[in-house]
Amino acid sequence: MIQRVHERARAALRVDRVLVATDDERIVEAVRGFGGEVVLTSPEHATGTDRIAEVARGLAAEIVINVQGDEPMLDPSGIDAVAAALADDAELEMATLSLPLRTTEEMLEPSVVKVVSNDSGDALYFSRSPIPHVRQALGADPRASAAAAVADGLARRHVGLYGYRREALLRFAALPRHPLEAAEGLEQLRALAHGMRIRVVPVDGEAGVAVDTPEDLERVRVLLASEKGTRV
Repeated sequence: MIQRVHERARAALRVDRVLVATDDERIVEAVRGFGGEVVLTSPEHATGTDRIAEVARGLAAEIVINVQGDEPMLDPSGIDAVAAALADDAELEMATLSLPLRTTEEMLEPSVVKVVSNDSGDALYFSRSPIPHVRQALGADPRASAAAAVADGLARRHVGLYGYRREALLRFAALPRHPLEAAEGLEQLRALAHGMRIRVVPVDGEAGVAVDTPEDLERVRVLLASEKGTRV
């Protein structure tokens, strides 16, 4: 799976270098086995952002893109979109992606992170709850409110791929954890709470499959098999 993600990241047109950051010797061996570049990091990091910040301290790169290693269906164009947003705005510190919210069930699902943005495309808030609440929808019934928000396109589905200016990444990783971050379990709220600007780049398509369970892995195998016309 790591090799698949690595290959997808390498396919992005704006990427100069792909590094795998891990604290697991087994992953180090696997990456070296397929010829990838890997950095063994401290096992003490609480988040993936802390891990890539350790690696970024030793890099000269101006822009760093954080790709999760459990996203084998990663679309390389998403990496390019985030890199382009940072390249086009020298004052921008962070960028991420969003997809359309298509159903009420998505809006109501806590595992689906919602994002609302201002007119410039910068994030106002991320939440696992349905946002915004459409008060006029059928007496403010929560499901009707969620359906109205989806129909009006008032929020989008966040995609957990981040781009940072190197100095912003190092500053972000050094910030104290914020109560909103702890409450929602979303570390990007630490950045917002400390005044960092996050551009949310809208893209089309379907949400990828993160491999967190054996069932997720089987779903990905089926998807990859359908791409290749064979069993993976």
